[in-house]
Amino acid sequence: MATPSLKTLAAQARRCERCPLYRAATQTVFGEGPADATIVFVGEQPGDQEDRQGRPFVGPAGTIFDKALAEAGIARDRVYVTNAVKHFKFVPRGKRRLHKSPDSYEIDRCKWWLDRELAAIRPCLTVALGATAARALTGRPVTISRSRGQVIDLPDGRRGLITTHPSALLRMPGAEARQRAYAEFVKDLALAADAITV
Repeated sequence: MATPSLKTLAAQARRCERCPLYRAATQTVFGEGPADATIVFVGEQPGDQEDRQGRPFVGPAGTIFDKALAEAGIARDRVYVTNAVKHFKFVPRGKRRLHKSPDSYEIDRCKWWLDRELAAIRPCLTVALGATAARALTGRPVTISRSRGQVIDLPDGRRGLITTHPSALLRMPGAEARQRAYAEFVKDLALAADAITV
């Protein structure tokens, strides 16, 4: 059976009801990027801005991600960017919608889409941005501090790399700690760029 194209998958995902998250979210936020991308970056889930705009990594974390990609020598328009979970999970606080991490059931239900994205693209390297993405790709809970910055074999036979999620940099207390964490993040992305050339 032929693998559906990314365009077909995105159209199908718009109607996704595989878990209850679709009920409160504005829309499905599917991945974007070229079908021949050599690197796929997998985040956690859409944030508030992503949910409203229908595109991944366009909020504050996306700004940091884009800057870090450029510093690592990676063109954003040459990579595919997606999330482990395609609907925004949040807790309402007045007019604000505060991010709430997806649970294992939601991650597992949405992995169906992620698996199909990866099958359509067949990247040289898949990068997990944060613990939720790492859990989706490895099938088990992952401690980022212990696993980051090394190329690993994923259960599906592909190569992967684990790093922090750029939103974690936004929560770092103090400018110096944020600078250090950002430099480490750029270093991990540069490692990803190096990994596809060997």
